[in-house]
Amino acid sequence: KKSADTLCTTITKLALTSKAADNVLKTVKVVESTCMNNEVTLEELDKNLRATIKMAADNEQKLDELSRKLGVQEAELKRSLERAELAEKNLKGIEEELETVGENMKQLEKSAEKAQAREEKLVDKILTLQAKYKTTEAKFEYGEMNITKLNQRIDDIEDEIYREKLKVKKCSDELDDTFDDMIANY
Repeated sequence: KKSADTLCTTITKLALTSKAADNVLKTVKVVESTCMNNEVTLEELDKNLRATIKMAADNEQKLDELSRKLGVQEAELKRSLERAELAEKNLKGIEEELETVGENMKQLEKSAEKAQAREEKLVDKILTLQAKYKTTEAKFEYGEMNITKLNQRIDDIEDEIYREKLKVKKCSDELDDTFDDMIANY
């Protein structure tokens, strides 16, 4: 009878242990399923992060290209300004020369025809220089307009980079939250 009681007790303990083991296996399967789901989510987030990082790198490359173009435009603008200053100096020189010619005309009435021909040549030079000055001035305005457009484009790109950084920060925060949840729950 004692053996039967011991056998009965042992079978009962075995059944309880088996039931507990089944519950542990169920819990293990739930945890494994959750881990697999988390791994899939992590892979997707990692993929999104890589895409965002690539987009940010592309945007930085575009910014570098625009900065280089802006530098070229600034150099062209500087050259245009130097040419405009040179044209102004030449114009002043020609105006001074024209005044000298006018004084010489009063003094040299005998050579009026020669002086008049020379004056016509100087007037042509002045007109040519004025035309060059107007062209240079138009180029200067065009350069300023291009610089304004480039500055606007740079502002747009900087805004886009900032938005992308916010997206990366959000993804990073979500990853941190997921890891915190995993650590807290498992």
